[in-house]
Amino acid sequence: MPDGGGGGDPLKQAGHPPEQAGDPPELAAFATLDHDRARRRGYPEAVYCAGKSPEQLSVIAAAVRDRPQVTLFTRATSEHAQAVLSQLPTAFHDAQAGLLAWPPEPPPPTGGLVVVVAAGTSDYPVAREAQLTACYLGRATDLVVDVGVAGLHRVLSRLDVLRRARVIVVAAGMDGALPSVVAGLVSAPVVAVPTSVGYGASFGGVAALLSMLNACAPGVGVVNIDNGYGAGHLAAQIAAPDGATQ
Repeated sequence: MPDGGGGGDPLKQAGHPPEQAGDPPELAAFATLDHDRARRRGYPEAVYCAGKSPEQLSVIAAAVRDRPQVTLFTRATSEHAQAVLSQLPTAFHDAQAGLLAWPPEPPPPTGGLVVVVAAGTSDYPVAREAQLTACYLGRATDLVVDVGVAGLHRVLSRLDVLRRARVIVVAAGMDGALPSVVAGLVSAPVVAVPTSVGYGASFGGVAALLSMLNACAPGVGVVNIDNGYGAGHLAAQIAAPDGATQ
């Protein structure tokens, strides 16, 4: 079929390989891994495990085994983790965060410090996902847990850590007020993560989301509900070394 004079395949022109050399042949039935993403964007692809079968994740894990770039597997259940570990037995696994990383050791940290704050212990899994994401994308990280607004003295007692950060990720459910409080205390940008923690009228995190979108303090950006990966990725980009993407 003629290309209409467009000069060839636009995907090839954009740097997309016509085939995934070295990938297991059965992978093509359900996934096309973006091995080129780290070159294009400076950050590698992550594998979102939710909705994928353990069998599919086993094939994906085999496909990344010999690739040099970091691969994160996010939102992994215990069954997902078993499938990945069957192919990558030494992969890093944090069950609470639902995250696996290959290779298991994060790269040496560069750039600025990413501080991740969990309003309550119930927000820890999302905060930990954000922290690990930033860590495996090459940033130094610190984690501060259980400093929600019900006891304001708790976050005030951690100002020394917060004010060392290049960027701060704040995960909070319930009323979602903590990101605005933190942003009013520091000069660094704040990435707010609403979590689905809360009682009925929290609407699965929608109440926290709306509160964060209406933050009074400037310098607050908001990601989707429970999206620790997205928050950690954005924080890693913000804290990248000057003149570099990674």
